Amino acid sequence: MYAIFENGSRQHRVSVGDRVRIDYTDAPINSTIELNKVILVSDGSTLEIGKPDVVGARVIATITDKPGTKQTIQHYRRRKASKRLKGHTQPQLELRIEHILLAGQSIPEKAAVVAPVVVETPVVVETPAPVVAVIPASVEAPVAIDAPAVN
Repeated sequence: MYAIFENGSRQHRVSVGDRVRIDYTDAPINSTIELNKVILVSDGSTLEIGKPDVVGARVIATITDKPGTKQTIQHYRRRKASKRLKGHTQPQLELRIEHILLAGQSIPEKAAVVAPVVVETPVVVETPAPVVAVIPASVEAPVAIDAPAVN
């Protein structure tokens, strides 16, 4: 299911779980916002196109962040002391889309969240058996060569 909504002078195509940046609105982080100007809603089999808006449709989103992207503007002419540097930060809101609702639908109740069960399995580490060499008494042991020890 996806929807296209209008915010400011831009249109955004979103699905549930998407993240989108819109124009700044004065609202705290983690608050819920309702976007009512929905232009199109599709659930895969049906498509509703508004004239100009889909009546009763809305997009419910949660504000996750208030990012600001810094843009720098630099003017340069090949003369002494003619460089100019300016910056601009456009305020925005980052939203996470929670629900796309049609006319007459309400926000579904949150299901009870069941914590995942962690089963600890014991780790078995097998150590190899030590190698023991048996040298018969009749055989002479090889002569050791002086070599640097390797740790």
